[in-house]
Order: sequence, then structure tokens, then C-alpha cells
Amino acid sequence: MLRLLGILTTVLCAIAAAILTWPQFFHLERTFPIAQLVSFRGPVALAFAAFLLIALLLAIARPIRAFALSLALIALIAGGVNGAIVMTRGMGTDALPPQTQASVRVMTWNTAGTATTPQEIAQIAVAMDADIVTLPETTIETGEQVAIAMRDLGHPMWAHHAANPSTEWDAGSTTLLISPGMGDYSVIESSQDGTSNTSTVPSAVAMPTSGVGPTVVAAHAVAPRQSYMQDWRSDLQWLADQCGADDVIMAGDFNATLDHMSGLGVDGGALGRCHDAAVETNNGGVGTWSTKFPALLGAPIDHVMASANWKPTGSVVLRNLDSSGSDHRPLIVQLEPAG
Repeated sequence: MLRLLGILTTVLCAIAAAILTWPQFFHLERTFPIAQLVSFRGPVALAFAAFLLIALLLAIARPIRAFALSLALIALIAGGVNGAIVMTRGMGTDALPPQTQASVRVMTWNTAGTATTPQEIAQIAVAMDADIVTLPETTIETGEQVAIAMRDLGHPMWAHHAANPSTEWDAGSTTLLISPGMGDYSVIESSQDGTSNTSTVPSAVAMPTSGVGPTVVAAHAVAPRQSYMQDWRSDLQWLADQCGADDVIMAGDFNATLDHMSGLGVDGGALGRCHDAAVETNNGGVGTWSTKFPALLGAPIDHVMASANWKPTGSVVLRNLDSSGSDHRPLIVQLEPAG
């Protein structure tokens, strides 16, 4: 009887480990609470390492040695795979490559409303020489102050935004800054009036008024809290739909990792036709949220994505601003025309 119980427990542990390691296989990557757990592959790997140690200690007792070693093997495989996924997605780079005449630098930073000052946002954006800045949870009033501060630093920007009046606090607004060097842009009407947008926290879709240039999407999906799971899933699908063309740059707080985007890509893309720039430049495993945790133990939920017309050549997650007030880290990516 005890042997049968041990076999059953081992099988159940193996299934649980498989779900946490590869939820896509079971179609559970966007299901509560698996979606929340798989966001943190670094801590999951450490948890399996701790479980491995406990199982090895239990294996000292001869009567349960076979059972304990079976659990140890499960923990070893699951922990190793989770750690390997973080490593293959990228554990961080410290600098961007030199700019070219055609390069575009994109910065995204969820500022947590007034927790981050316009002056600090402007200084970072100018230091990174950003051409596009997406600022979820930032009002247009703050965005205009950022643009003015950047202009005073010799780096002018145009400020755009989308808002959802039904969402309280600054989370109901997303600001987008675009360099005049990229041409004139305008946020499309459906983003402004909310007829086509993310469900709760707004995104802004801006298009060049001349018709020449990339569509720029400042993205913000609602967080996958238990009561918002359906809205979150709908937001990810909506964002995937915005990346259906070859000339799209999309950046922001997706409240999702690459695992959650499984099945939402088209033609090899991670989300719609867009590819994740951080993954392709060795930063995809670095957590952008929360700043309370070391970067490799956080969740990489902020992304810069681009479709076929653009090739990422470098990226960096800024880890020296964890005391700035925001609970997110800025992500900056350099893109070059793919042709």
C-alpha cells in the first residue's frame, strides 16, 4: 500500500513539475494560477533546487530511498530546464551598440504614475538617445513635462496619449513620445475613444500622418489578477492583432512573459508577427518587474517588439534605477531596418 502511495505521489509530482516547466503543452499558460507561477522562472528553478536538496536528504533513510530519489530526479530535471530557459532567453547585456543613421532606439518604462518624476524620465530617455518612448501609467500632463524637459536637454519629442476615464489613477493613461525625426504621428481615433483598445488600462496606436514609417504601439495589458483573467487574455489577443503588418514597433507593459504568448504568434512571431527584441539580443530572461527582486528573479513582462521590417541589434534593462520609485525597470532596444 505504501509503495502504491509512493508511486502515485511521484506521478503527481512529475505532472505538477511538467505543468510548471512547460504549461504550453497542457494549454495552461494563460490559466490561473499557472500563469502567475510561470512568470517567475528564476524562483521556480530555485524552488526545484531546494526540493532537490530536501529529497536527497530524505534519501538517507533506506525505507524511502527509492521514493526520495525519484522525487530528486524530477526536481533536477524541472529545475534544470527552468534555469536553462532563463539562460537561453538571455541573462543580460550592459550596453547598446553604436547607433547608425538608420537605427531607432525604443525605450519603455512603466513609471507607476507619479512615483517617477518627469525630470528623471527625461534624463534617462535622453541618455539612451531614445527615438520612441512608451510610458504606461503616465498621464499626458506628465508626458508633456517629460517632452519639455527632453527638449531643454536638446532632444525634442512629440507627446501623444490614450486614456480610459473609467480606470482610476494614472494607470488609466498611457503616454507615447516620438522624435520629430521620425516624422509626424497621430494616435488613431479608436485608441482615443476606446472603441478598439485593451480592456482596462489603455494602449495607444500611432500612425505616421504621411503614411511612411512604422506603426507605433504603446502597449499596456491589464495585470492577470484572478478577477481579470479573461480581460488579460483578451488584451494579449488584441495586442497580437495590432502586429499583423510588416512595419510595426510595439513596446510597453504587456503583463505577460513569452510563455503567456504561446499560440498568439503568426509566421514565426512571438505575438502576432512581432518578435521579442530582448530575447533576440540576450536580455529576455532579465526581470523588468518587480524592482523588489533581483533582476534574474523577476518577471520579464515589459517588452519591445517589432515585425519583419526591423531587426534588433542590442538591448539593455537598466538595473541601477530600482530606487527611482517605479516597480518596473526600463527596457531600451536598438532596432535597424531589416533590409
